[in-house]
Amino acid sequence: MPQSLTPSTDWKEQIAPDEDQLYAGYGKQFAELQARKSKKYGNGRALHRKQLVAAQGQLEVLGGLPAFAQQGLFAKAASYPVWVRLSNGGMDHASDRKPDIRGFSFRVMGVQGESALGGPCKSQDFALINQEVFAFPQSGEFVDFVVAASKGGGALIKHLFARYGLLGGPARLVQTIKTFAKPFSGFAAQTMFSAAPIACGPYAVRVRLVPAAANGAGVQGTQDDWGAEFSGRLKQKALQWDLQLQPYVNEALTPIEDASVNWPTPYTTVARLTLPAQDTGSAAAQAFAKEAEAAVFDPWQAMAAHRPLGDVMRARKAVYFVSQQGRGAV
Repeated sequence: MPQSLTPSTDWKEQIAPDEDQLYAGYGKQFAELQARKSKKYGNGRALHRKQLVAAQGQLEVLGGLPAFAQQGLFAKAASYPVWVRLSNGGMDHASDRKPDIRGFSFRVMGVQGESALGGPCKSQDFALINQEVFAFPQSGEFVDFVVAASKGGGALIKHLFARYGLLGGPARLVQTIKTFAKPFSGFAAQTMFSAAPIACGPYAVRVRLVPAAANGAGVQGTQDDWGAEFSGRLKQKALQWDLQLQPYVNEALTPIEDASVNWPTPYTTVARLTLPAQDTGSAAAQAFAKEAEAAVFDPWQAMAAHRPLGDVMRARKAVYFVSQQGRGAV
């Protein structure tokens, strides 16, 4: 690997003195949004409200990994049970035909050690989306966007013009439309990303999940039911993905605090996620789906070695917790 792309431990977070107060404000805004939506749809999450599929499988951590990857969960070859939750990213129970961010979250069970939140670790969670970078460089912009969007299209357009001006507003609107309208080929065939970094021992990494070719070709066009499309494949055969890590090398190329910058460093496969063939429509699977819906999938529900990093992730810590309180999950 070229010297300029050598994994480095020389990363730093930039934490503002008033950050806790700021994030508490974000949490309050999301709590109000969540309460409004729950009144309409029933108890549920602020975002990623619509669960599409829940499934169970195994994560096989590989051996012989490079030093930057051989940390925490990936320190040695091992096998762990996994829960998977697939979802639409929005705050509503909208049609699957509506453009949206798609979420692929999974909990790695049976891990040992200290939690990123303190105390013993319950699981190592990953919350991935079908976007390689975050739509906004900082959490504040994202929160303002979501709050405006929750009030309807007119309020969102008004917000974009007020925040970004007569020239910047239309550009931001076009960018937003492109982000949400990005073609989606289905959960079995689409690469998924953490978008923001996490620690990997003394290193920092981003994460992605790459589908195996054996999963089958991606879907062309929209679907009425992305969950049914995925479940149809899973009923016929096992599905598999490579879990990969991408290392931090320096602040210029791989910034920790700006989640909108795409890192240029190569990915390394560290584990394989396998979902054995299963019928997600069976009575047992439906009971599990209810359990998954009530459960917590949170990047901060993690080993201390994989503590989430950067402004977006630190804001998530506050907002996710408030959302979990709002639906009685904690």
